Amino acid sequence: MSAHSHHNITILVSILFFFIISNLACQKDERTITKISFWAMGIEGESIEKLLPIFHEKYPHIRVKVQMFPWTAAQEKLITAYASDNLPDAFQLGNTWIPQFVSLDAVEKLDTWLETSHIIKKENYFTGIWDTNLLNDYLYGIPWYIDTRVLFYRTDILSKAGYRSPPKSWDELYKTCQQVKHLLNDPNKYAIYLPTNEWATFIIFGLQAGANLLKDNNTYGNFSSEEFKRAFDFLIKFHNEDLAPTGITEVTNVYQAFANEYFSMYISGPWNIPDFKKWMTGELADKWTSVPLPGPGDNYPGISLAGGSSLVMNKNSGKKEAVWQFFEYLSLPQTQIKFYHLVSDLPAVKNAWEDSTFRNDPYMAAFYKQFHHVVPTPKIPEWEQIAFSKVQQYAEYAARNVMSTQEALNSLDQDVNRILEKRRWLLGKKD
Repeated sequence: MSAHSHHNITILVSILFFFIISNLACQKDERTITKISFWAMGIEGESIEKLLPIFHEKYPHIRVKVQMFPWTAAQEKLITAYASDNLPDAFQLGNTWIPQFVSLDAVEKLDTWLETSHIIKKENYFTGIWDTNLLNDYLYGIPWYIDTRVLFYRTDILSKAGYRSPPKSWDELYKTCQQVKHLLNDPNKYAIYLPTNEWATFIIFGLQAGANLLKDNNTYGNFSSEEFKRAFDFLIKFHNEDLAPTGITEVTNVYQAFANEYFSMYISGPWNIPDFKKWMTGELADKWTSVPLPGPGDNYPGISLAGGSSLVMNKNSGKKEAVWQFFEYLSLPQTQIKFYHLVSDLPAVKNAWEDSTFRNDPYMAAFYKQFHHVVPTPKIPEWEQIAFSKVQQYAEYAARNVMSTQEALNSLDQDVNRILEKRRWLLGKKD
């Protein structure tokens, strides 16, 4: 064999040896990388990918695979995945969905993880928001982003009606609406928009009045209680006296209606701000703002609902350590601020609100104040069915005078009692 051939064989062996070693190293790298699956909804699911490069750089041994679902399909997708034992390692839940997945025993209790975390701490969050993730004194979710309802209003119209500041009590709200309606002097213009197909306002005012929406361990409706009836009567009065357009109305674009003075006040959430800014331009640009909700008597701000989404961990995941590190990364103030710039979701972590993004935004002050006065809705899986189908239905009947408020609330309780029948049966079996 020539020296030349011998040299070639040596090179080939070296190359082969290099490939074997590289391949083994790659396999070892593959084995040491923990891959976690995360399901997210809507625009959050589309945008979270943009937050991952920094996380992967910080935690090179973890890779997050995100799957996105539209909100409309998300609940069914999660239930199907649960039934087939195919849930992801971590997922996003609207905070009113948490009771359903806790009742299925599908999500991990996070209290022990919390004890050792330097990033996720109870005191970093608004109390009412944190509370939405607690069931039977256990923590099941970490607030990811948050929302609530405040009062949007036309400053120019209230000013013309003689009000330099917004209403701070129920009484002031009613009187302001009367004055605005009188000022506008137009049967096709209203003071406030209180659509009956948005259940939240009816529930908020009920809670402000001190109502317990359900009774006997959340097994029976309590909407015909004196407290809830007081709030319900108060809101229906706006419909009956033509201060609000009656019932479900043909408002196809609330922003345009607001700009056109169809109504001057509207109780809604932060998702409206970008669209209000689009419609309220030119001379209208500085003629609107947002403020915390009025409350009964001297209780200002009145309470509002604790909304938003939480991060939960699959109870059966084998990768909980990596999931928790991912949750910690999403809970850093700087990550939450970056996420806000991507999707306009308000940060759950209080420290993030100190950023100039929020401090310099005139519409954000109301939300920051309101988040200190929020409460959760009843923590039962049936709540959404009660709110979306039944509360809306009977608010519409009362607003249109198809039923008296007392008849509407009695019927609402009867329907709610039927919805809660299975819950009573399950709790009865436990006793």
